[in-house]
Amino acid sequence: MGVELAAAAAIPPEQRFRKGLTYPNPLAGNPGKPKFAATVKRADGGSETVACPVATRTMVALMDMNAVIGGAACHWGGPAALAELMSAIHGVMFSASPWHQRFNFANDAGHTENGVYALKANYGFADVTVNDLKAFRSITSKLTGHGESHLFPEGVMVSNGPLGSSIPIAQGLAMADVLANHKRTTICVISDGAMMEGEAKEAVSAIPGLAGKGLLAPFVLVVSDNNTKLSGRVDEDAFSMQPYFNSLESQGWKIIKLANGNDLQAAYSAVESAVATAEAHPTQPVAIWAKTVKGFGVASTVKSASGGHGYPLGGGDVAGKLRAFVVEINGGKPLAPEFEAWLKELEDAAVAKAEKAAKAAAAPAPAAPAAPAVKKDKIQAGFPKAMIAAAEKGLPVVSVSADLQGSTGVAPFRAKFPQLSFEVGVAESNMVSTAVGFSKLGYIPVVDTFVQFGATKGLLPLTMGVLSQAPVIAVFSHTGFQDAADGASHQGLTYLAASGSIPHVQQYCPASAEEAEWAMGHAIATFAKERQAGHHPEATLFFCGRENFPVSLKPTGVEYAWGKAMTVADTTAGKAKSVVISANGSLVTHAMKAAEKLAADGIGAIVLNNATPNHPDVPGHQAALAKCGGKLVTVEDHQALGGAGAMLLTKLAADGKLPSAAKVLGVQGEFGQSAYTADELYNKHGIGVAGIVAAAKAIA
Repeated sequence: MGVELAAAAAIPPEQRFRKGLTYPNPLAGNPGKPKFAATVKRADGGSETVACPVATRTMVALMDMNAVIGGAACHWGGPAALAELMSAIHGVMFSASPWHQRFNFANDAGHTENGVYALKANYGFADVTVNDLKAFRSITSKLTGHGESHLFPEGVMVSNGPLGSSIPIAQGLAMADVLANHKRTTICVISDGAMMEGEAKEAVSAIPGLAGKGLLAPFVLVVSDNNTKLSGRVDEDAFSMQPYFNSLESQGWKIIKLANGNDLQAAYSAVESAVATAEAHPTQPVAIWAKTVKGFGVASTVKSASGGHGYPLGGGDVAGKLRAFVVEINGGKPLAPEFEAWLKELEDAAVAKAEKAAKAAAAPAPAAPAAPAVKKDKIQAGFPKAMIAAAEKGLPVVSVSADLQGSTGVAPFRAKFPQLSFEVGVAESNMVSTAVGFSKLGYIPVVDTFVQFGATKGLLPLTMGVLSQAPVIAVFSHTGFQDAADGASHQGLTYLAASGSIPHVQQYCPASAEEAEWAMGHAIATFAKERQAGHHPEATLFFCGRENFPVSLKPTGVEYAWGKAMTVADTTAGKAKSVVISANGSLVTHAMKAAEKLAADGIGAIVLNNATPNHPDVPGHQAALAKCGGKLVTVEDHQALGGAGAMLLTKLAADGKLPSAAKVLGVQGEFGQSAYTADELYNKHGIGVAGIVAAAKAIA
């Protein structure tokens, strides 16, 4: 029986408000005027100095190139689209002092955070300098791929990255301000793609309802509508969002339509008006529906279906295309001296690198022939091959995606079988639930997204699917630190722990593209066989990385077998001391390299590919441990707590045969950060080759 709750209206006025705990606000105070400035007119007729959006785009182009040269992918289209609106928002906020006592700011559009970094460098906000931008996305920088409060608290109030995650937090900020009786306005920026997310839609519905009851402080939502997401145009790939945006007014929002969000004066006037309106009428939130152009400033990215979501230039483009790109951003005008020097620095480094490569190519060939190059590819490249082969056999395989099919690897299936492929927009929970519906009616659905989204937003609908006897097959890519450059918000480090104990769910972590193809083919065939026999298949979750790995790690004469830990290396012959190294996914190759180093130091190793973490091959591990004196090292791109190593030890304990000594290598209860490559993070957290070697030596 429910408990009766006292109505808030019955609370005496003197007890209505209560302040939160007091702790130091880490946010930086008001900066000076921007170095690269533009001037806009205020509503009162006066002038306001704001950051120049052209300078923002120029800095984004240059900082992206620094990161690309380092090995990181970057965003261009989003920050280019929002440059004017971000200038306007910060111009309005910084006109108050201290700004953070008058405003809360949450940027849900995390893929545009590099544009915010550039703007902050322009102001010198939080001591960020133009020179700091050159280390963007590197392991030494607090300027991570998406905004991260745990690394940059003086500059980022709310961490971002997963689309739709910041607007409900902004809702909470505005509700807390009412409870504290603090007169402050919350501004939240969001992209049209993020508005497809369920949690965003929940907040969009709740905010006007709560505001109408006096439970929300003044709230301004800025929607960047350019009909573009990562993989292409929203309406062409999924469905139009225009009816939803039109519905905002009926949901209770005051709408300010901004026809050209890339007009600085119009953007400033809209933001200024929205803040004034929200503060004058706090019981109705205000939404600026801004039409923007993704990739604005460069014709080729404007025309691109994705709006140049990712930075369109590669490291090899410095000597030719970069200058033209930056000059076009600046409308053909001479670059500011600081930007010209930065560009020249990049060009000179490219020339020096080319000269060094030319000298190396001209040098005499080594006496001994070089070993043949190992063919490499992304692990996920194997998945669509098996999907296509199954569909060509007539099996009812369908692909249900949420915008990331190009990144997760399943795009070739969608190109081959568009009639069997469905795009639900940026909505991972909806994607899995939709696939459950397909499964219930006899299809073999394959969903795909990044692991951080699949193992969070996707697990409740996955559970409900299994409960409904309608399992799915999932490809969850970019595991752990494999998504190095994007930073902590995208680095799924709990996916095995989160999903491993769900009944009737099988985890699989392939270590190569060949293994991924075999395993997907096996999963589809098993799914079909079970269904046709009147049984309920298990759900299968595939987890894989992002970087390139050897296409095959399978020893000659060995065959894949589901649930069997393949021995991919054995250097125990003639060694007095040996260890078992149990690894999965992206770290199998690192375990093999560690075995080579250990062998050189006289220590043998059996490397097992433990591809099925929540159902490990206990007999296979026991047999290997028997050969190695019971010494075990497990390693994974995952938190150590609840990961593959922990699950393996639990199974060994249940069988009554624990190892004599064990080291479980994984991340020790920390978040990650951006880095150019996964190896930088592996080494920092002790799960790279050196960490494996050290652990093995400690117990051998």
